[in-house]
Amino acid sequence: MRIAIALVVASLALPAANAAAAESSSSGIRGTVIKSPTSPVCQEGVPCSGPAADVALVVFRAGVKVATVRTSDAGMYRFVLRPGTYVIRSVRRSMFGYIPPRTVRVRPGRFTVVNFEIDTGVR
Repeated sequence: MRIAIALVVASLALPAANAAAAESSSSGIRGTVIKSPTSPVCQEGVPCSGPAADVALVVFRAGVKVATVRTSDAGMYRFVLRPGTYVIRSVRRSMFGYIPPRTVRVRPGRFTVVNFEIDTGVR
């Protein structure tokens, strides 16, 4: 009997936990970081830019560091954040170039897309 009561209580708590998890993961910032140019001479049919993999990005809110992520092999990143205003920047100057800080407003229930392009300086 005690096991049955525990299962009922647990099953009632599960929807509330799922709702809280969904609420906390339904907004943030996502995007792609690319590096360009990747060669001194761009040729037709050959990409002159590419994904910037393993770039560390950090997000601040009111001057306090909130989260850090690294871009994937495809140059993609994603921060799950509560609604509000944030500043996103690179942790340090990468070997490819510099990402200037950008202020981003996160709205409830959506991910704000912010793409970055790193100028490699290749000329």
